[in-house]
Amino acid sequence: MDISRHADVQAVAVLEEPTRRRLYEYVVAHAEPISRDDAASALGIPRTTAAFHLDRLTEEGLLETCYERRTGRTGPGAGRPAKLYHRSDREIEISLPERQYAIAGQLLAAAIQDAEAYGISPREAVNRRAREYGETIGRTAGKQSVEQVLAAHGFEPRAEADGIVLANCPFRRLAKEHPQLVCGMNLHLIAGLLTSLDTPLQAELAPTAGHCCVRITGRPPADQGDALRSERGEG
Repeated sequence: MDISRHADVQAVAVLEEPTRRRLYEYVVAHAEPISRDDAASALGIPRTTAAFHLDRLTEEGLLETCYERRTGRTGPGAGRPAKLYHRSDREIEISLPERQYAIAGQLLAAAIQDAEAYGISPREAVNRRAREYGETIGRTAGKQSVEQVLAAHGFEPRAEADGIVLANCPFRRLAKEHPQLVCGMNLHLIAGLLTSLDTPLQAELAPTAGHCCVRITGRPPADQGDALRSERGEG
């Protein structure tokens, strides 16, 4: 599990504690930041208990803090600003097996803009964006192996004698409904990744039940169009 995913799981796990979850729900239900006193009074718990759990939620990135004087007074004698809590901008999404629908959405949205701006087909724009994203992943991989990079992005790679199979598709639901578009996107994403990692491995479409439609081999890729037609049961 990559570091960011582990952090997401940890953040969600802290909500298992009932009082902490009630405090989180109370804070996010209000448009204005909430003080420790307000939260403690609303839930009928000691202020110290509220402070402990609110600070833990802040540590995990679920809440953020700010300071302001609720009395409205300023200058000497106005007192110390109160510590207030509000929902953070952090977005947390966890799925098992791992899915990357947010990434797919970003690639598809950017591709639509490109298609309109440059007069190219949507599919060409999607494939171009996917390859660029894969290249970016590879450039930022450091000393990680191909398998480690693929695992970090949810593909669940499994080494075999003649290549690497991908046991999970991060875009599975979309791929089932739109195989040509999404499998092509996946192919170009992984091809871009392999190119930036400077590896002789090749990505090819090889749809297999229960696996990602892309397979990684040391051979030149097969006819991608034939593979897609095979997946759809066409002649």
